[in-house]
Amino acid sequence: MRLYYYAHTGHRIGLDRFRRAAAIINALGDIDITLLTSDFRIAAQAREFGIKRAVGVDVVRNIPQIAHHGDKIIFDSAELNPSMHADMTRFFSTFIRVNDDPNDKKSSGESLLNPYVEGEGICNDLAIDDRYFQAAGNEKSIERAFYFGDDDYEEDLHKNMAMFEGKGLALLLGFYWFMDYEKKLEKTFGEQYENEEYDEVITRSQILVTASPQAALENLAAGGRPIFIQRPDYGREFLQLFERLKIPIVDGYNRTELGKQLDNVLSHEYHKLTQTGEKVTVFLKSTLAL
Repeated sequence: MRLYYYAHTGHRIGLDRFRRAAAIINALGDIDITLLTSDFRIAAQAREFGIKRAVGVDVVRNIPQIAHHGDKIIFDSAELNPSMHADMTRFFSTFIRVNDDPNDKKSSGESLLNPYVEGEGICNDLAIDDRYFQAAGNEKSIERAFYFGDDDYEEDLHKNMAMFEGKGLALLLGFYWFMDYEKKLEKTFGEQYENEEYDEVITRSQILVTASPQAALENLAAGGRPIFIQRPDYGREFLQLFERLKIPIVDGYNRTELGKQLDNVLSHEYHKLTQTGEKVTVFLKSTLAL
């Protein structure tokens, strides 16, 4: 019987779920777990994120070609339809679903990790790697940084560059960005950081403007002051959580609202995140009988 973790990733949806998977897998320690991703590129580089074994499966329906009936899985994806959901809970002896929908409900035959939902077989907490909390006291040597996300297939950032002109933002490049994309952006942003410097920028930024929900949470954990941009092409399931955490939100590509939030962010009172990795780890180990 083997344990798997499936995370839906790719050049159109970014790496937020992958980064959350890395936080959970690293928190589980030496437990033998295989990460399955819908993108072969990030699977090939998973070791750089502390993940010992990763396999690209292309599409979610390929999972049974690798796993066997009775195996266990942690499943982080919005790809499930009711029929596939029922098939998965029957196929795996333990099925733990990771979700951010405030209207979600736990189904029969599964356990749930969701920051909004409470009840038996549910852990309503966040998965953030401990290293970000440990960096909370570090010097914030980057005054203002901007991280759009790992994906920009339609080059939406380039189309909306006027929103960020004159804001004094250093740019953290995305993982899936097209070759030479940064050259189109260099006139708008100041210093640029490679994607390999992700952790350094997240932990060293006093103010982080980002459209990545996971990056916003990690920067807040590290003692930063994130401002979240709600992309029109992304789901809005994190907004209630960010309102609860008092993370400022800019809805869409609104230059005026971004300027307002930047003007007020240093005096803004954020909700302090507490280190909850142990709670998530205990829940997963108990549910998986590890």
